[in-house]
Amino acid sequence: MAPTFYHDDPKWSNIKPIPQNDTARPLAAIAYTDEYSEAMSYLRAVMAKNEYSHRVLGLTDHIISMNPAHYTIWLYRFKVLSELHADLREEIAWLNVTALKHLKNYQIWHHRQTVIDKLGSPEGEADFIATMLQQDTKNYHVWSYRQFLVQRFGLFDDEGELKWTEGMIEEDVRNNSAWNHRYFLVFGGKGEQTADKAIVERELNYAKAAIKKAPQNQSSWNYLRGVVRRNKLPTSTLKDFALEFADIEKPDDVTSSYALDTLADIYTEYQSKREEAKKALDLLATRYDPVRAHYWNYRKRLLE
Repeated sequence: MAPTFYHDDPKWSNIKPIPQNDTARPLAAIAYTDEYSEAMSYLRAVMAKNEYSHRVLGLTDHIISMNPAHYTIWLYRFKVLSELHADLREEIAWLNVTALKHLKNYQIWHHRQTVIDKLGSPEGEADFIATMLQQDTKNYHVWSYRQFLVQRFGLFDDEGELKWTEGMIEEDVRNNSAWNHRYFLVFGGKGEQTADKAIVERELNYAKAAIKKAPQNQSSWNYLRGVVRRNKLPTSTLKDFALEFADIEKPDDVTSSYALDTLADIYTEYQSKREEAKKALDLLATRYDPVRAHYWNYRKRLLE
């Protein structure tokens, strides 16, 4: 694609570009392209005049296409949209295309939050998020944005949102982002208070069912233990369940190092069970998680 320049465009003839004010011999000059340098010179000029117009909107579009990480451009773009009383649904449509070109760009998502916040409606956002997650199911920016929508529009108790997280987990039980979103959805709106007993029981059973499908999946074990800790239940609540996957008396039959870790924590809580805790940590260090042997041995030394 041929570069776009403004110096020979009659629509911009009334603007005197302001070049970047570098020192005569900059220590580490950035090698901008001529196209980018000129576009930024025109942007500085219109910003100095506080111009909010459709041509400036097009200019920000052009610069973003070359450098979507330039935070100042996004701020000025939103100011232009606000001053023009622009149709923000059109901006969302433009963002949909732009985001797919730059999957890992933070500024795009911050801008989207600002636009959706002003619109006051999450309509269509679930479909767009689904499209983005098809490209990368664990894109941090997408999941953070989903949490913003939950918080902004009070979706903590939304059944559809909960069903959606279940679908994501069923698709990939090891998707830690999906587990994290479920935890935020179920417990994020409750502050410090413990959840209803029925909800806690539901979440414990949900995590246990997922663990039975994939015992060596850290995400579901973390969720299970997070629910216990978050709702101030004793770790020993999980003892019988953990024994289904690990028993220090049957070291050859261990099917989950995370169950073994859970048992080590449970046994550590009781002075009379410290030897059992050491056995569990020994098994982790020597057989079931030797990559982290130093960590397990450190845990064992703490018991002594």
